[in-house]
Amino acid sequence: MTVPLRPEPIWDREMILTGSEIAAEHSAGRITLNPYNADQLNPNSYNYRLGNTLKVPHVGRGNKVEFEDQPLGEEGFVLQPRTVYLGATFELIGSNTYAMSLIGRSSLGRLGLFLQVSADLGHTGSAHHWTLELVAVKPLRIYPYMTVGQVTFWCNRGKIPKNASFFAKQHLPTESQFRAGWCQ
Repeated sequence: MTVPLRPEPIWDREMILTGSEIAAEHSAGRITLNPYNADQLNPNSYNYRLGNTLKVPHVGRGNKVEFEDQPLGEEGFVLQPRTVYLGATFELIGSNTYAMSLIGRSSLGRLGLFLQVSADLGHTGSAHHWTLELVAVKPLRIYPYMTVGQVTFWCNRGKIPKNASFFAKQHLPTESQFRAGWCQ
């Protein structure tokens, strides 16, 4: 069976924005980065920072996982191994034009901090403070407003749906809405 070729090869299209394009699209209002700082631009991404609050899990009534808000002060907070903490980006990040992908910084990954383990893809049409999943393999001190990751912006292929309003309401670390009993 012969697979038909696309009339326009996908590799001929622009796919990921460069730092200069991120800056231009931010200036044109097609990318939201607030606050914006040109010093946080990279060749193909924009550095984002951790906000000033964590949600720390603990076992509550009925052995259910509950989260407690933990403000991050100047002294920081030590992440413990084998625990998923929830944070949020300090920056409001979004776009009505581009899809976004959030990843951690390799420099922190080499220290044992895993960031955005499962949810790195952002929906076009939403601008919010992203919930961040933080997992450390050894005790690691984090601080409010420290640079923890990078966001990239990608061109969409096809019609962009208008259903991202749920995510636009999230501005603090947001717990899972999944309430099955298997997490005990």
